[in-house]
Amino acid sequence: MVSDMAPRGLRITASALLAMAMAAALGWAIPAKAAEPTAAGLWEHSDPKTHVRAWFLIFEQDGIYDGALVKMFVKPGANPNPICTACSGEQKDQPTIGLVMIKDMQRSGRFYENGTILDPRDGSVYHATMEVTEDGRKLKLRGYLGIPLFGQTEVWKRLPEDALSPSELPQNLAQFWSPASAKPEKANTKLTHSAAKP
Repeated sequence: MVSDMAPRGLRITASALLAMAMAAALGWAIPAKAAEPTAAGLWEHSDPKTHVRAWFLIFEQDGIYDGALVKMFVKPGANPNPICTACSGEQKDQPTIGLVMIKDMQRSGRFYENGTILDPRDGSVYHATMEVTEDGRKLKLRGYLGIPLFGQTEVWKRLPEDALSPSELPQNLAQFWSPASAKPEKANTKLTHSAAKP
């Protein structure tokens, strides 16, 4: 205990030390904030009537997030292995399965921006953003022209890590998917934004 007769400066210093000690103790008691969920993983895309249409794999490469189609659920009589005839550049006439449709997403916590998304039906490319929900179970993907206000949002559902067997995964994406860790492995070589090679 500091004497009442002690110099004022000493009493202030003692109080400050006590406050710092309490703050340090509280700091140790507060648990560290959990890491925010990532968009990397396997996702299910359904239509407004909840009919499953496709599965996508989103993966990280050199700090950038891309996403590719890995499985389709087509209607009876439809082509199960369509070719992207409307695509341009290196993606033209490539198989839709394995095609990288989400490109160049930059992460900021649960949010992703400055990316694009391809519509393989007509080859159109739209600006895009993504947001992972706090529980990590859903992904809000918005494609738009010009500004986000003029666009459309889809909500995708995260799939279990073992939902897709290794044999189903397109060859060009195998290096980015590790079911054991539920995180895509970072490859030593860069992936071009094209479909799997035959």
